[in-house]
Parts: sequence; C-alpha cells; structure tokens
Amino acid sequence: MTRFFKGLFTFRRGPWEMLATLLIAVGVFMLMQPFVLWAYTYSFIVTLIGTVMFIVVSHFPEQE
Repeated sequence: MTRFFKGLFTFRRGPWEMLATLLIAVGVFMLMQPFVLWAYTYSFIVTLIGTVMFIVVSHFPEQE
C-alpha cells in the first residue's frame, strides 16, 4: 500500500493508471445505474476526466 502512495507522489505510471482506470469504471457505473439522478448527471464528466487522465498518465515514467 505504501508503494502505491509513493508512486502517486513521485508521478509513476502504475498507480496513476490504476486510479484513472478506476475513475473510468466509476463513471461507467454511474452512467448505467437508474436510481440516483446526480450520479447519472455527472457520469459523462467523470468518465471524460478518467479518460483524459489515462492519456496524460501514459506518458509518465515506469515504476521502478
């Protein structure tokens, strides 16, 4: 767990890609659920932020 946080603070690809992927998954889940309107409302922006974040993070250096 400390390796994950250390990777976030040192801008390594692995932890940031995992976070971006999790954000994309949460956005898709928010889009498909029929119960909470605010989650559906913000689902596109959450998915978009996760996608852009993944593109940017793919240029970070590899984890050592």
